[in-house]
Amino acid sequence: MIATRMIPDFSAPVHIDQVGVEERASRFTKRSIKNESKLNGLMLALNMIDLTTLEGKDTDGKVKQLCYKAQHLHDAYPGLPTVAAICVYPSMVKTAKAALGNSGIKVASVATAFPSGQAPRDVKIRDTKYAVQNGADEIDMVISRGKFLQGEYNFVFDEIAAIKEACGPANGGARLKVILETGELVTYDKVRKASDIAMYAGADFIKTSTGKISPAATMPVTLVMLEAIRDFYYKTGKKIAMKPAGGISKAKAALHYLVMLNEVLGEEWMNNEWFRFGASSLANDILMQLMKQRTGVYQAANYFSID
Repeated sequence: MIATRMIPDFSAPVHIDQVGVEERASRFTKRSIKNESKLNGLMLALNMIDLTTLEGKDTDGKVKQLCYKAQHLHDAYPGLPTVAAICVYPSMVKTAKAALGNSGIKVASVATAFPSGQAPRDVKIRDTKYAVQNGADEIDMVISRGKFLQGEYNFVFDEIAAIKEACGPANGGARLKVILETGELVTYDKVRKASDIAMYAGADFIKTSTGKISPAATMPVTLVMLEAIRDFYYKTGKKIAMKPAGGISKAKAALHYLVMLNEVLGEEWMNNEWFRFGASSLANDILMQLMKQRTGVYQAANYFSID
């Protein structure tokens, strides 16, 4: 964890230029991308996806089917990468781990009373340990937004730090993604403050959303979080990963995010260790675009799979 002397005063006000952020984010959508760069970008985006199923009706069979898709995105197109991870509830981690075998695809698990976060800390810690001990490579936790919005920043910091400890080697070891649920934080000032708290408390990733609240990921919100990562890196020398999640369903939008990532954080972050998309429906749209590039003909999304 970051040494205490390096932790900033979270009670200090944060001021983000809303107009400036939104104007800059919009400019990333206007970059011209040549065909070869587009193809490389689509392949990269596909390799950055966390395929996700987080429903009360999830079954072992559904999770196994998703794991098969992760390893066989479209067998008619040789040379495709796999996705980065499968994201499931803790109860499904063991099933996903077995189904993925030695594929190299990570198993991520939501925890800490996802998506509300409304549970006592000891329950959240047990939830996290259960997922890690069953084989989760990554934990996606949600912050306590109610506490954050009340200004109880130390509570939020301490809770993240406790979950980070529960992810540690003593329980098997997992990277920690901290979900801010930016749609509930509302302002860019609050998004920036929550990003800073998460990173100083030990997050390996910061993540926009659960996908259960609208709005979820947006380019301006992601830009604010990327700039927080950049500033944190300049201050501490520690790299933090980023995951926009929810609402990114089109290949064109994914390319815009990659342009933004490259211009804000640079080439070192342009891989699935440091950037992910939490957007399962995105995979089929990318596959459609890749087949169009290859054959000149669009195919329907359900030609690939129905999720």
